[in-house]
Amino acid sequence: MNEDFINKWTSQLKKGTLSFIVLSILSREKEYYGYDLISEIKKVTDIDIAEGTLYPLLIRLKKELLVDARWVEQTSGIPRKYYKITRLGMETFREMKVYWGNLNQIINAI
Repeated sequence: MNEDFINKWTSQLKKGTLSFIVLSILSREKEYYGYDLISEIKKVTDIDIAEGTLYPLLIRLKKELLVDARWVEQTSGIPRKYYKITRLGMETFREMKVYWGNLNQIINAI
């Protein structure tokens, strides 16, 4: 087995699906702050995601108008930035979900 190739391939696959996973979690129409979002990703996947991976992705999704963010003051500690999906983000997620379903059918057929 070519373990090096498999490791690179799985890494790229995870990176390529991370936007889909984040939008999927945010589609629950609940606000999440970064650490909470990382914890949720770890609950539903085996992806070990770091803050250094998640935050640039959230910034990109915000630039694409797929998520919105707001700062919330805490009673103790520093403010937290909460993220939620936008209407465009929800529409985009639904399209991604259809594409993912079709791709999954193709792969299973092969």
